[in-house]
Amino acid sequence: MPTPTSAYYNDTDPYVHSWLRNLADATLITDGIVDGRDIRKLIPADLAGRIRVHLFAGIAGWEYALQLARWPAELPVWTGSCPCQPFSVAGKRKGTADKRHLWPEFHRLVSKCRPPVVFGEQVAGKDGRKWLAGVRFDLESLGYRVACADLAAASVGAPHIRQRLYWVADATATGRPRGVQEPHEGRAGSEPRREPGGVGDPSCQRYEEQPNDRAWFGDSPWTGAVLIPCLDGKARRIPVEPELFPLAPRLPGHVGQLRAYGNSIVPQVAAEFISSYMEAVGIPPEPDPIPEWTM
Repeated sequence: MPTPTSAYYNDTDPYVHSWLRNLADATLITDGIVDGRDIRKLIPADLAGRIRVHLFAGIAGWEYALQLARWPAELPVWTGSCPCQPFSVAGKRKGTADKRHLWPEFHRLVSKCRPPVVFGEQVAGKDGRKWLAGVRFDLESLGYRVACADLAAASVGAPHIRQRLYWVADATATGRPRGVQEPHEGRAGSEPRREPGGVGDPSCQRYEEQPNDRAWFGDSPWTGAVLIPCLDGKARRIPVEPELFPLAPRLPGHVGQLRAYGNSIVPQVAAEFISSYMEAVGIPPEPDPIPEWTM
């Protein structure tokens, strides 16, 4: 694990702040500062000297992914999953006109602090790829090399698709990392390449039609996942955890927990992306075992 107080977590949700502090107190994430200010109020000095900087930290999904990938404790890294609502098909799709479009603020801090490696994530689809094209332009203008992959949660055995664009910016790379697929070849917004039935192909997994048993899911965090009907007419799977039920607005914490889970990345997917990057650029993984914990 990185040295104490070497991490910085920024998120505006007070419920998330408590979650992060509880994880830190249990030594499950790197100890550090939990800052609840809006990213627009941050200055570079706030992030100085931090080995791990997690903007839009949520419930530490990127921190857990770094641990799963055994990212070296001494190697500085930034992460950030900018709000997806402006680019999600579930929202109003205002794009860069949406006040929640906060990449310019993320870019401002990166341009001033110049971290050696930055990981991020955004929704897939036409709007997400258009967003990513702009992000790549901004980062490459700063001298970063950028690589991306269009991956589904189902590719690591999760009982849902959750297609997302994962990207990495490297300030020291001399070329495109080997084995990391570009989500748009040629013109911006073109369809990503996917191997039929392979990683990144959501059609190969139809979990909603499969039984909820270990024979199907294997020994994974999703063993025993159940379908929960939602107000939008869809049903979503979540792990069976006694403290999550019943999910009723009148019961403190339960709705907040579901919201926190839903807004988080899938750490196991991010970990695979991080591991591929580490292998491509020759970063040896941390030899020490990671703590065992679940989201």
